[in-house]
Amino acid sequence: MSPSETKKLVAEILAGIAPEADISTVAGDADLREALDLDSIDFLNLVTGLHERTGRPIPEADYPRLFTLDGIARYFGAAAG
Repeated sequence: MSPSETKKLVAEILAGIAPEADISTVAGDADLREALDLDSIDFLNLVTGLHERTGRPIPEADYPRLFTLDGIARYFGAAAG
């Protein structure tokens, strides 16, 4: 999954969780939880959405790797290869 595909996927998932969230203003290395004011349930819903949309299991131990757009892109890019 390319970084642009990742960003699009995250934006689509967040549209259903936090419609006011605008990831176009978030730097790739910024913590999504802080930048978009996501609470723990919002973040869990994002992870669940990523799992559902990609079909890849995401163990809880990997959640910290998904705190940023860059981290999500690396996580799914590495998983795809």
